[in-house]
Amino acid sequence: MSEAAYTPRVFSGIQPSGGLTLGNYLGAIKRFVEMQDSGVETIYCVVDLHAITVWQDPEALPRQTRELAAGYIAAGLDPEKSILFNQSQVAEHAQLAWIFNCVARMGWMSRMTQWKDKAGKNQQNASLGLFAYPSLMAADILLYHATHVPVGEDQKQHLELTRDIALKFNHDYKTDFFPITEPVIEGAATRVMSLRDGSKKMSKSDPSDASRINMTDDADTIAKKIRKAKTDPDALPSEAKGLEDRPEARNLVNIFAALSESSIDEVLRDVGGKQFSEFKPMLAELAVNKLAPISSEMERLMQDQAEIDRILRGGAARARAIAAPILQRTYDIVGMVR
Repeated sequence: MSEAAYTPRVFSGIQPSGGLTLGNYLGAIKRFVEMQDSGVETIYCVVDLHAITVWQDPEALPRQTRELAAGYIAAGLDPEKSILFNQSQVAEHAQLAWIFNCVARMGWMSRMTQWKDKAGKNQQNASLGLFAYPSLMAADILLYHATHVPVGEDQKQHLELTRDIALKFNHDYKTDFFPITEPVIEGAATRVMSLRDGSKKMSKSDPSDASRINMTDDADTIAKKIRKAKTDPDALPSEAKGLEDRPEARNLVNIFAALSESSIDEVLRDVGGKQFSEFKPMLAELAVNKLAPISSEMERLMQDQAEIDRILRGGAARARAIAAPILQRTYDIVGMVR
C-alpha cells in the first residue's frame, strides 16, 4: 500500500447530557476555539447519539443540545470558521459506525475502562449502545478523515481504539483509506477536578453543586464556589513538585494557569508562599472575568433558539458534504452495491 496524504482536519465533540461545566470549558471548548484559528479545518459536534447510550429525558435533550451549542458559540467558536452541528442530523455517523461494529472486536470493547466504569456490576442490563460507544466515536472521527482530535485524558483509550479500528480496516481491505488519527492532549487543566474533592473529576452528575462551576453560573456564584473550595492548611509552594500529594491545591493552581494561559511554574513563581486566603480571591477574580461573560452570552443566545437551530442545520449540511463521499467510498471498499 502506498501511504495516503490526508488533509489536516480536527474533529471533536461533547455530549449534551446537561450542565456544561468549567471542566468542559477548560478541557475541551477553550482548546476548540484556539484550534479554529490554526489554519486547519475544524469540525465540532454535539454528540447527541452518544448521549442516549444512557437514559436521557426526551423533554430535556433538545434544550441540552441547544445549550451546549450556545456554550460553544459563547466561548468564541465561530460557526463560519468551524463546522458546528449535532451528530444525529448527519446519518452517516450511524452508518459508518455499523461498518466499524463489524471491524472492531468484542475483546477490544470489553477492555474499555469507561465501559467498566459506567456499566459497573450491571453489565447485563447496560445498553448495547453503551458497549459499542467507542465504535461510534471512531466513526465520528474517521467519517471526516480527521487527523487530530483534542481530547481529555479520560478519552485517550477511545482514541487508541479508533486507531486500532482504522489500522484493522486498512489491513483487512488492503487499503490506506483511513488516517491514523493523533490525539491532542495538552494544557494545564485538561482534567479539571472537583472543588470538594481533588481526587475526583469535576462532574455535572456530582450531587453537590458546590463541587463544580457551571458555565451558566453568574459572577457571584462563581466567586462564592471558589472561596468555599476545599484546600489544605499549607501555603502554596514555589515549584510544581510541591503540589505532589496536594490534590486540591494542584487543582486550583491548574485552573488558575489554564484561565490565565500561563504555565504551572509561572503561576507558582507569582503565588508561591501565599496562603489560600490570599490566592482564592485572585482565582475568583480571574474566573469571574473569564467566565461570567460566557455565561451571560449563553443566556442571551438561548433566548433565540431558532437561530441556534439554524446554525446547527447549516453546520450539518457542511458536515454532510464532507462525510457522504467518505462513507460512499467506504461502502465501495467493503463491497456494497449502490
